[in-house]
Amino acid sequence: MVCFDTSFAIDFLRGDKTAVLIVTDFDKKGEIMSIASPTLIELVSSAQLGVRREEEKDKIRRFVSSVNVLPLDEGSAFLAGEIEGDLVMSGEKIGDTDVMIGAIAKNNGEGLITRNKNHFSKIDGLRIIDY
Repeated sequence: MVCFDTSFAIDFLRGDKTAVLIVTDFDKKGEIMSIASPTLIELVSSAQLGVRREEEKDKIRRFVSSVNVLPLDEGSAFLAGEIEGDLVMSGEKIGDTDVMIGAIAKNNGEGLITRNKNHFSKIDGLRIIDY
């Protein structure tokens, strides 16, 4: 099981060869692929700001129909609060959205594929897949 961070989802949607090959490989292996609900928010928000917003949102809808969307449920929200508190106490801040994405992936036992290893490596116990 693998959860795509926003950076990976954007790369895939833009047709980045590496991201497309990774998704193709996961698909061939029957790997369950997911995104966290805050990733969906970031994708749609970005599309809404663009010139071709409807076209981009349609592309996102097609993408989302092929992956699981993991919610920010009670367990993930509680874990996100713990992670955020621990990061603040240690003087490390990575942003609320990244905290939520990391907590959702961790709470669901999924590795997170991301280019943003610097932020997500600060979340203890989160399995990070760098690409």
